[in-house]
Amino acid sequence: MEVTKNGAEAVLKVAPNSSIPMLYHPQFGPHDDLLLLELDEKLLPDVINQRVSLRGEPNEDAVLCTKSKTYAVKFVGTSNSVFLVPPSDQFAVDENPPVASVIKVAPGTMELVEVAPRIDKLKTLLSENPYKYDDDHEMHDSGLYQWDDLVNRIQASDEELNSALRALSAVVINGYWRIIDYKYMDKILNMLLNNAILNDWSLSSLDENKVVESLVKEGFSRVIAHHCLEEYGSKTNGNAWELDKKRVCVHFARGVLLANGKMKMESFMEEWVRKVPGEMMVNLDMLEGEVLIEKLGIQSWVYAFSVSSLPSDPANRFLRLFQERTKWDWKDLHCYIRDLSVPGLTSDGLLLKYTRRTQPTADSEPVFTAR
Repeated sequence: MEVTKNGAEAVLKVAPNSSIPMLYHPQFGPHDDLLLLELDEKLLPDVINQRVSLRGEPNEDAVLCTKSKTYAVKFVGTSNSVFLVPPSDQFAVDENPPVASVIKVAPGTMELVEVAPRIDKLKTLLSENPYKYDDDHEMHDSGLYQWDDLVNRIQASDEELNSALRALSAVVINGYWRIIDYKYMDKILNMLLNNAILNDWSLSSLDENKVVESLVKEGFSRVIAHHCLEEYGSKTNGNAWELDKKRVCVHFARGVLLANGKMKMESFMEEWVRKVPGEMMVNLDMLEGEVLIEKLGIQSWVYAFSVSSLPSDPANRFLRLFQERTKWDWKDLHCYIRDLSVPGLTSDGLLLKYTRRTQPTADSEPVFTAR
């Protein structure tokens, strides 16, 4: 004999074109801790198997993260009455015949909308205390963050957070994620290049063990020595590394402009060529997204304006760009927006949303201004 069920089980067993009595549960009320969440079917396995987490601090709108994606959580109201009927083993009501006991009327549902990870805060946190010394005495706890600290503060999935840390060239030192001070990286890179000259090493075939050991002898930690190779080179075969010409040249260009500010093009190029290793050839194309060139009369001036320093969300990115220049040629603009990623919106869609495009003739370069 089938046991009579009340609650949600009774509703689920209602046959087509039939009905079931309904009543208010004795504990009927607002129950603010009960919310309806509408999910895309592809997200169900992650939610059911508890592979999702809500992230954000108390003063932020929460986001829901899977292993690889971030979703904004939005409330959508409804004009229809949505009754919540609990299972029979929760808030049980002894009724015969079966009834549906309504414990709450839901005013709407929570919906998930895929969004770009909110990683600008990561740059701010890691910039509080950049790594400057190999001496552990210099390390103090303020402004230092382990992985779990970042997960609790940054609204991004684990994969997106890892990707952002790589983009910032962050490295784990003594359990904390750190970015390395530019002057310190400059010091170790120059030491590596000097050792290559002294030992007659080819920059296209550096032995990892020899490089690391030589830097350790100079007082650098193994972690920082390995990080230097990863930052400015790529592994070719076994323990062999090749220094990346563009990354090395860009590093020294940044240093020249950091020391001098805006410079005449001729002076900048002379200083830049003087800084880089002799076997590397510099080219202004290397500095796309790193510098801007300004014409003043017959003189060309160059100054630092790195895409890595700009906000990652489109609205603030375009705001900052148009603060820098009121008009942008496409040849200058494209390298400052190509890294923007907004689910469901193409690059053309971003331009349409945030800019006005003018093109006097079919052959002329398009010009973009703020919308």
